Amino acid sequence: MSRPRKPQDPDRWPEPCARCGEHRQPAAIWPDGRVCGYCYKQAQRTKGACGCGHEGVLPGRIDGVPACRRCSGVRLNLDCQACGAEDELYTGSHCWSCVLATKVDQLLTHPDTGVINSKLEPVAAALKTMKRANSGLTWLNQPHVASFLTDLALVTAISHDHLDQLPPSRTRDYVRGLLVEHGALPRRDELTARYRDWATQALTRVNDDHHREVIARYVRWHHQRRMNRTDRVSHGMFLRAKQSVTVAIELLNWLHGHGIAIEQLEQAHLDTWQADGPTTREIASRFLRWAINSRLVASTLTMTPHRRGTSPKLSATEQDRALRRVVSAGELDARDRAVAILVLVLGQQIEHVAGLTWDQVTVTPALVSIRLAGVDIALPAPLDQPWRHLAETPGHDRTAAHPHSNWVFRGSSPGAHIRAATLRNRLRDLFSTRAARLGTLHELTKLTPIAIIAETLGYHPTTIERHATASAATYARYIGARADAS
Repeated sequence: MSRPRKPQDPDRWPEPCARCGEHRQPAAIWPDGRVCGYCYKQAQRTKGACGCGHEGVLPGRIDGVPACRRCSGVRLNLDCQACGAEDELYTGSHCWSCVLATKVDQLLTHPDTGVINSKLEPVAAALKTMKRANSGLTWLNQPHVASFLTDLALVTAISHDHLDQLPPSRTRDYVRGLLVEHGALPRRDELTARYRDWATQALTRVNDDHHREVIARYVRWHHQRRMNRTDRVSHGMFLRAKQSVTVAIELLNWLHGHGIAIEQLEQAHLDTWQADGPTTREIASRFLRWAINSRLVASTLTMTPHRRGTSPKLSATEQDRALRRVVSAGELDARDRAVAILVLVLGQQIEHVAGLTWDQVTVTPALVSIRLAGVDIALPAPLDQPWRHLAETPGHDRTAAHPHSNWVFRGSSPGAHIRAATLRNRLRDLFSTRAARLGTLHELTKLTPIAIIAETLGYHPTTIERHATASAATYARYIGARADAS
């Protein structure tokens, strides 16, 4: 994302820039007029083919069309003395790419051996060849990044275990992602690893040794066991597991404070604890079920379960209004429009949208379709436009983070898709993704059989049945309407 421009100053710079028309300090006077610093920088980065056939940087303008230095008469040093390429220069004589390559070698070379660790070589090559060299150099020039990489260059055996022992940081996680994405480390489920580390810290919050062992068993045999059985842990599963353990710890600490062991738990204790706290204590019903199944407590104990069906929904009018804003070009970028369409039109959960891959999307000159639950759903115009744009310019393809990414919505972390929370925040001013999804399902169940919606959109039939009941439209009513019409 580009930085916002500083305010103009017409009093100090009354003559506007010949290119952008804004009143700023001129950086150069070229044949087409005074050029401000922003346009000067943009000129250095404008590449393409000039009308004369020259391919490279086109800093000049002829009748508003970018042109090379020779044709436009622009005097600008763009010749790198190291590699000989015509490019924007970082210093007076070397381009960004050459300076980046030097910086990478400086940080990743072992000072005693003079060579780069074989596991770091793929990452070094990716950093040196990234399309946006200025971004790479900006990242490497940060002191904490440079320090981390310098220390890593001294490590003989680079592994996940070694990285796990380092202090948690965004730099550690990002470098790990680069190592995995470029084949230096095996791929693993990072959310499972994060949950393991989080649970270890969470156990320190339990006030009683016996109860700490109970929570450790709950984590190991319930949550971690479920995570190990799934192909990929979703962010939603990760958050629910954390929340469930957090509330369970709160319950056991309350019992300990009242001199009660979990084996002595009675219904009155549960009722008192639940009544005296927030509604999030309802989540402890998950822990209670596990405790009953593990024969830690009596099977007759019950709790008010976590309530469903109380979330607000977008009305049909609000959905129409939001959809009109989505399909109108200009207000949102292509990525946000594509996400909004999946939520508003197809009722998809934002977690599933974030993990969409290009294997599920077909873009041809005649058709754009999305595969959900094994069914291809065609998107008519204008709903297809943001998907066509994304297919041409997927984004995050100019750094070393996504060399061969198949994610539709690439994230800032190497090899990872965008986080669902990020998508929620980006659409927050337009609508609540949860309210929009529930509103869509509410309306769809009025028009379409439950079984068809469940199969097509990838929901469990029970979930759709709940929405159908809320909208007073069961499958039987649909069949009855069909019979009356015939």
